Amino acid sequence: SNFLLANAQVAQGFPIVYCSDGFCELTGFARTEVMQKSCSCKFLYGAETSEALVLHISTALEEKKEFKGTLFWCLLDIVPIKNEKGDVVLFLASFKDITETKVKKVPEDKKEAIALVHFFFCIRHGGNNGHKNVFGDPPALPEYKVADAKKSKFILLHYSTFKAGWDWLILLATFYVAVTVPYNVCFIGDDDLTRSTTVSDIAVEILFIIDIVFSFRTTYVSKSGQVIFEARLICIHYMTTWFIIDLVAALPFDLLYAFKVSVVSVVHLLKTVRLLRLLRLLQKMDRYSQHSTVVLTLLMSMFALLAHWMACIWYVIGKKEMEANAFSWDIGWLHELAKRLESPYEGGANSTAGPSLRSVYIASLYFTLSSLTSVGFGNVSANTDAEKIFSICTMLIGALMHAVVFGNVTAIIQRMYSRWSLYHTRTKDLKDFIRVHHLPKQLKQRMLEYFQTTWSVNNGIDSNELLKDFPDELRSDITMHLNKEILQLSLFASASRGCLRSLSLHIKTTFCAPGEYLLRQGDALQAIYFVCSGSMEVLKDSMVLAILGKGDLIGANMSINERVIKTNADVKALTYCDLQCINLKGLYEVLDLYPEYSHRVAPPSPE
Repeated sequence: SNFLLANAQVAQGFPIVYCSDGFCELTGFARTEVMQKSCSCKFLYGAETSEALVLHISTALEEKKEFKGTLFWCLLDIVPIKNEKGDVVLFLASFKDITETKVKKVPEDKKEAIALVHFFFCIRHGGNNGHKNVFGDPPALPEYKVADAKKSKFILLHYSTFKAGWDWLILLATFYVAVTVPYNVCFIGDDDLTRSTTVSDIAVEILFIIDIVFSFRTTYVSKSGQVIFEARLICIHYMTTWFIIDLVAALPFDLLYAFKVSVVSVVHLLKTVRLLRLLRLLQKMDRYSQHSTVVLTLLMSMFALLAHWMACIWYVIGKKEMEANAFSWDIGWLHELAKRLESPYEGGANSTAGPSLRSVYIASLYFTLSSLTSVGFGNVSANTDAEKIFSICTMLIGALMHAVVFGNVTAIIQRMYSRWSLYHTRTKDLKDFIRVHHLPKQLKQRMLEYFQTTWSVNNGIDSNELLKDFPDELRSDITMHLNKEILQLSLFASASRGCLRSLSLHIKTTFCAPGEYLLRQGDALQAIYFVCSGSMEVLKDSMVLAILGKGDLIGANMSINERVIKTNADVKALTYCDLQCINLKGLYEVLDLYPEYSHRVAPPSPE
């Protein structure tokens, strides 16, 4: 698009503070040339520009009204921009080339008349509107202010207390499903009369369905470290990640009982798909990876859950062998248990005689835990071939679990606890500092937000500290790659590769939140800043001098003789901004090493 932004609060000339690339391409002027001009664009006036048209443009600017017209076959729109207080602070002037359309349709004797075109005002007055606005109602004026994070009433914050409590409730419900589903499949079977968990199962299904609804309205952190509040992006993110698994796990299988489905075991088997919900544990473990206690608790819970699953399988093996050998067979582990408890099976596996389900389950769990932990006492043992094969598999899995869980406890603590400890140590130091010095609430909030944002971006990793042990050659190559965008600026075009390598060692990355001041008027300039992303404004006496965006440089004309530079304006962030900065002290050190380049960047001051 082709447009200009001008300061509406400077009465003399309304200086241009921003110029789009499209406008430069359209007019042929360089950006630096345009930003030294006035919003009236007198430098574009030609022979066909009438005095009446010049007067109309000047009047629109002075009265801070909207003007729309054509200028040498360019469509010119002037729109006043208001801030949050309703004051006009900027003018937006946009240009569109319509030469081809106009030349074909307009006779020669009317070209000069069209050069005036029509203009309309945001606040209409009776005789001021020479032509009707063919577009209907005037468009709403844009606002110019610091960007705010817009959050709908129905959006849940992923870090809120309510969401944290809800996540733990869903986690407990997931464990409930992981325990009850295998138990019902193996121990309950078709005997629906013994089921007393139907109500709780339906409650869990309702929780899972509600969780899906919440997930469509819960914020998340993007890869760039920003919290996403937009509902459409949240829905897309959830649909492409966990939606399918959550939907399958939330299918209301227990409603089949309401329709008197007779094949209960089929319903139990269908409900095993809910175990997919356990994949969510990986997400939880990643989220709470900094909390070693939580991670170890989850690992131990998974170990106990595995023992429970294997206990269910152990019972099914004994039961199936009893069914296959009916009356003439009594060497299985269930028969051995029945003999010890003096409750023998008299009518096969389907008989109501024999040990209670409670005793059988406890014995099964006792055997699997003994086998998994390699501390079996032999009072419950494998007798048949199938039982021995299962016991071998259990021992192998137990050895693996020792390696994965118990053997890695130390590694988990060393890897995770150090980062967690560092994070909480810095957070505690920061809060202690705030408390000791009685900092105001607003300043406290800014400090905490900056710390949280920078930690989420770099995870507490200090790149300078990390790279200090590398050789200078390798460190220079790494920093050149990390800072290649700023080193490609025209300012450094004439610098040698050695000079660029030295400069790259003095470049650091910083961050600015909306409303934060990067520079204050009158401060000594400490660095040159390069805007990697976001928007910033340059202010002087509360007047907007320029708007800076991605690719702009913030600094001053340097001199090799005058190394203390005072800033003559404020620089304030309008949005979240990522910046790269070159320390001036380091820059002058490099210029001293490369004098042939220093004369181009910081020439000596005239005597």
